[in-house]
Amino acid sequence: MREDKLARACILVLLGTGGCFLKSKAPEPVADPESSESVPLQVVNHHWLDVAVYVIHDGQRTRLGVAGGTAETRMMLPSRLLGVGGDIQLFGDPIGSTEKTVTEVLVVHPGQFIEWLLEWGLERSTVGVY
Repeated sequence: MREDKLARACILVLLGTGGCFLKSKAPEPVADPESSESVPLQVVNHHWLDVAVYVIHDGQRTRLGVAGGTAETRMMLPSRLLGVGGDIQLFGDPIGSTEKTVTEVLVVHPGQFIEWLLEWGLERSTVGVY
């Protein structure tokens, strides 16, 4: 019985002092996704499927997020994804479908706003940069 109490006391001491050995460091600064350098992207999805949204820039395709089916979704396009000279394309990939859509080349600069209307027939979708 005495050994049982001694074992419990040792465990409590070890658990209580474990945090003393952890090195504390200052939190890393986190980039603000709503910074003034980001470009807002409003996706109005009239399609019944969720659509994965990508940006094509500098020969790469980077996923931004998912626009819910028959919903409006706001995303932020970080300035680092604006291609050389601000040239980008938006690429939409409906989840569960072989259908795809891609915009023409858009020239976008920080301070502007993009609105992408995805229609139920994706070939009729439109995009505007304001």
